Parts: sequence; structure tokens; C-alpha cells
Amino acid sequence: MAVPNLATILKRILKQPTAPFHEYHVRAEIEALLKGCPNLKLSRDKFGNLHATYKSGKSKSSPTWVLGAHMDHPGFVRRPGKKTEWDFLGGVAQELVDAGVKKGLRSKPTGDIATWNFPTQISFEKVEATACDDLIGCAVIIATFWELASLNLSTTCHAVFTRAEEVGFLGAWHMAQKWPYGKKDVFLSIETSRPVNGAVMGGGPVVRVGDRLSVFDSEGVAVLMTTAKEQGIRVQRCLLDAGACEATAVQAAGHRAVGISIPLGNYHNLDANKEIAPEYVMMSDIRSLIDLLKALVATKHDGIGERTIRERVEVRMEEYAAHMKAAAKLFK
Repeated sequence: MAVPNLATILKRILKQPTAPFHEYHVRAEIEALLKGCPNLKLSRDKFGNLHATYKSGKSKSSPTWVLGAHMDHPGFVRRPGKKTEWDFLGGVAQELVDAGVKKGLRSKPTGDIATWNFPTQISFEKVEATACDDLIGCAVIIATFWELASLNLSTTCHAVFTRAEEVGFLGAWHMAQKWPYGKKDVFLSIETSRPVNGAVMGGGPVVRVGDRLSVFDSEGVAVLMTTAKEQGIRVQRCLLDAGACEATAVQAAGHRAVGISIPLGNYHNLDANKEIAPEYVMMSDIRSLIDLLKALVATKHDGIGERTIRERVEVRMEEYAAHMKAAAKLFK
């Protein structure tokens, strides 16, 4: 079994051109990287999302997790029915896109796609590329599956690689409407996000309290934080409200959802001066997230000492029953 290392996974994924609705190059590379991974099965849904399930033995984490990352990034796509006209899809102001094109930063087309043209550079400390958002998330999931298989961990874990996130969570919404997983399974959005509200690059992955549009499942956030604490994995806990992620879409469809992000530099290819530039992340944050995911999917909730809010209140009700009874007559 030839196990790809993290640097190889990153190089192969990050060199793939992608844009909303044109994620086929990334999807094919994910399938190639996961081919032969023990205990793993892949499938595609009607929207074109890629699903994966790792299952070994009868053990399951509690809850069972559905890891999610999107395969697109803001980019140029050929306008339908037009050979020479292009649309830029994704959250970047048109005047900034036009300025980047004028500087000659747009790549030559690959079929119906064109991207910004920056090299992929990977060192021990830093990863820099045209599109870290969210190809880094895809690479993290791939690396996690291979590490689970290499360790032959007995657990069950799912993942979904989605399409068209940058134009409104379309792939995640389709997946959430169909929801091919268990009713109690929890979706975990794995993103790269602009660090705000105290989050810093190199400080570990950020457990998201919420995003710009919603707050996330409190018990899921507690399990993430407790797992990190028990395993000695450095994480941050913040409200990342400079953007939104797929946990919001999945939660709106009626499923439990949480989010975790790797702090991202030059979000959507915009530097501090609002000029087009490569995105970048810190390698230490990537490694910490992989370690956390491995621990998360192999840990039972009742084995890490974390009570739910309901359990905590019920314990307190019993603990202070005598006080409540003694004081009750004063409220008559």
C-alpha cells in the first residue's frame, strides 16, 4: 500500500484548476489520491458532489462525523454559449478582478476555466497557492483518511467534497436536502477562513462558534474543544464572521453542524492593499487539524468527560434539590 504523504497530497490537489461549477479536475484528483485507500468507499451524487465513507470494524465515534470541504474557488468561467466572453464567479468585486486581469495575472484558459496564475510553494512552515480555499480542506480530509487507514483505526467516518460553494453553498444544500447519512450524524465544515476576532495564523485551527450568518451546534463545538484539550492539540475558539461556510447551509436544512477553519492569508486572493495575490496558510495549522480529526473520529463522546448542557443542568437540579425545596415556600 503506497501511502501518499501530506506534501504530495497538497501538491497534487493545489495544482488543479477549479472554479464554481467546474470542479471536475479537483474531483478526479481526489478520486485518484484515494484510490486503493483501505476501508474506504467513494460515490458521486446527482449534483456531482463526491462522497466517501471510511468504515473499519464495528466501533464508531460519538457522534459520527461527516467531514465537508468544497472543491471550488473564485475563478473565471466561460459564459454559457459564448466562446470569448468570461464571467468571474465568487465573492470578489469586479473592479478588483479587472485590475488583476489588467496586470496580466489571469492564467491561460484550461478548457472553460481560467484562474489567477500563481505558483504552488510548499515548505515546512507555509503553503502558498492560487487556491487554498478550499483545496486545503480537501487535502486535509484525504490525508486524514490515509492516516486512519495506516493506523487501521476501528471507526466509521464520512466525508463529502462539494461543488459550487462560492456562489451560495449549492452543492452542500443539495447534499443536505438528500442527506445520505444517519439522522444523528454531525456535519463538520472544514474551511480556510480569514482570521478575525482574535484568531491568528499559526495558532492552530479555529473551532468556529459560528459564521457571518449563523451560530453552530453548541454540543458539537464542546466535543471539538474537549477532544483538542484531552489530546493536547492546539486550537483556537472564535466567531469567524468575516464570511460564511457550509455548516450554515447544512444546519438550515435541519441537520446538526459545526465548523473548523485553518486561518487563511489573502482571502479570495486579495492582500491587505486589495490587490490580487496568492493565498497562503501555515503548515502547523494543517498538521494540527489532521491530528484533531483523527482523534475526533476515533473518540466516543461519553469517553472524554464532556457532558451536554442538558446533563449539566440535570446534575445541578439534583445537587441543589434541598435548597430549591427549602426556598420554595418563600415564593408562595
